[in-house]
Amino acid sequence: MDGETTIAQGLHVTDDSGGYDAACKRVLSEKVILARIMKSCLEEYKDCDVNDIAEKYIEGQPQVSAVPVLPDEGGTIISGMDTEDKSVREGTVTYDIRFRGIVPGSEEGIALIVNVEAQNDFYPGYPLIKRGIYYCCRMISSQHGREFTGSHYEKIKKVYSIWICMNPPKVRENTITRYRLLEEHLVGDATEPVRNYDLLSIIMLCLGGSDGENYDGVLRMLDVLLSNETSEAEKRKILQDDYGIQMTQTMEREVSVMCNLGKGVEERGVAKGILVSIKNLMETMNLTIEQAMTALKVPENERQKYMDMLERQL
Repeated sequence: MDGETTIAQGLHVTDDSGGYDAACKRVLSEKVILARIMKSCLEEYKDCDVNDIAEKYIEGQPQVSAVPVLPDEGGTIISGMDTEDKSVREGTVTYDIRFRGIVPGSEEGIALIVNVEAQNDFYPGYPLIKRGIYYCCRMISSQHGREFTGSHYEKIKKVYSIWICMNPPKVRENTITRYRLLEEHLVGDATEPVRNYDLLSIIMLCLGGSDGENYDGVLRMLDVLLSNETSEAEKRKILQDDYGIQMTQTMEREVSVMCNLGKGVEERGVAKGILVSIKNLMETMNLTIEQAMTALKVPENERQKYMDMLERQL
């Protein structure tokens, strides 16, 4: 299908949460979106025009990694920077999105390596920031043999790991926080050129609702783009009117797929919660399934669905 992206093709054959996550990553990998993230979060691009960032400073096609989006056709990979770091001793790390960014004004076209992660769970069982630090370290160590050989450490490229957190705790909503290496003078005032140690930064970009503070700029743009509650038409209007993002047919198609899958994932989550409540009432109150559904005020036209779901589990 000419001009259609892998995700737009692949989502014809999946409608689960994995497909929704893949759609989010594909939309986030659009250069017009990445350019606005880079301008807002990376100091190298803060004075650049977003169109210049998208057209001049993002090298090649950002690589997206996800579950196979064409499971019936063997899968496919978008050309670009590899999203896998493989190490016999340290295992394999798969990044959501990874690409090179050219530093504006650099004489030799100095490049950065940028990783973007879309994260739903802010508390996955470990501090998320530590995973970000680990990703940066892996992106640096994996440069040996690729970006430099032997002891040519002067050729190490700076790395960024940007984490877009869609469900952060209340205290972190609508915040952007950066973690990086800094020089600290313990005795004396000897200095080192910043370029020699400013080699990794982790950005925690935490989304929040429109009723919170700082709901503007890239935070609002991403919240609108990834929202399950905002319609496709409204997303298109806000992105075009407020952010000057002229959506191509491909991007519109991907946003449409994401909206449709997001709605389906949400509806299945609600249905699962209702089914659990029905089973709990049946077990604790010794009710029949009909009595439990009446107690929960389940609409008459939906009751057969829950009866079928319960029967499949027995």
